Amino acid sequence: MIISRVILKNWRNFRTVDVRLGYRMFIIGPNASGKSNFLDVFRFLRDIVKRGGGLQKAISDRGGISKIRCLAARRDPDICVDIHFSDSVGGNNTWRYSIGIKQMPRGHRQPIIAYEKVWQGENLVLDRPQQADKDDPLQRTQTHLEQINANQKFRVIAQHLASVSYLHMIPQLLRFPDAFSGYDMPGDPFGGSLLDHIASTTKRTREARLRKLEKALQAAVPQLKHLTHTKDEKGIPHLEASYEHWRQHAAKQREDQFSDGTLRLIGLLWSLLESDSLLLLEEPELSLHSELVAQVPSLLHRLQSKKKRQVILSTHSADLLRDRGIAGEEVMLLEPSSEGTVARVVSDDRELRNLLESGFTIAEAVLPKTAPREAIQLSLSFLE
Repeated sequence: MIISRVILKNWRNFRTVDVRLGYRMFIIGPNASGKSNFLDVFRFLRDIVKRGGGLQKAISDRGGISKIRCLAARRDPDICVDIHFSDSVGGNNTWRYSIGIKQMPRGHRQPIIAYEKVWQGENLVLDRPQQADKDDPLQRTQTHLEQINANQKFRVIAQHLASVSYLHMIPQLLRFPDAFSGYDMPGDPFGGSLLDHIASTTKRTREARLRKLEKALQAAVPQLKHLTHTKDEKGIPHLEASYEHWRQHAAKQREDQFSDGTLRLIGLLWSLLESDSLLLLEEPELSLHSELVAQVPSLLHRLQSKKKRQVILSTHSADLLRDRGIAGEEVMLLEPSSEGTVARVVSDDRELRNLLESGFTIAEAVLPKTAPREAIQLSLSFLE
């Protein structure tokens, strides 16, 4: 099951959004256009349904309603998220979940649901507010999606959203764990617990995955020979790599000696192997050589030919977007405006579609539209 369509209203940068999604989506746009905020829609829904989460915590963790609501919202300020699920790209809807959020008009001004609806196919199976919500307004501070005793008919949606994973690897969290001893962010979005994830995997699965990582790293990292999982005398897990060396026995390094690029590549490859759930990737090209970045689209394609895992990633990389296998319907372009960021799939734009059909790549036809108009003034203004 994949998320095949997203409709938003008043969500962060976006006044309105209505886009269709495929198995592989590349989100591009200028800085501060909302790439991370679009990905956060899926993290927000995940945070509602995860253990220890819920609507109130998901909103509080983001600074409250005022931080989530689009600044361009006016007469109709409710925040709305509407997602459609399908078994395949272009297939009929299997499920649909829609939620509207607003604040209580008086009192503590808690966030409450304006509405909550669920469809299975064409059949409406949940329609809130119900009479119980009207009799007890506090019930509207929680979604039925987050409640086990209320989501039985559509629990498949909650389970799918709970499994969403997000990665924006920060190598320093692995290299200097003592410096981030207070670090404990739910969902581990920055890869700080990667070694624990690897250690917690069953031995058979862990070794199979490490063999795949080792083979990939041998092609990407000079002289790397073996990659193994080990534990120190305190039982703390580590990754250890051996390298071909002039000495008789290969030199070894642990993750604190790995380069940023090596750590980010390991994090990316492990995340691709770890699950079949929706994977959100934030600028996976960071710290990687351009030749490796250019391989990311084909890597995702090969992965999805074996298991239909949905991947949505944000990027600025021309090297990544030069891949001629990237189709216009796989790219979402974000364009800021005074009324909020406009999001559109590239294949829906006739001009861009014609350029792609003429042989241009996404990097050539679309990426220039994301460049700041006054970029040349950066150094000039700074030195004045």
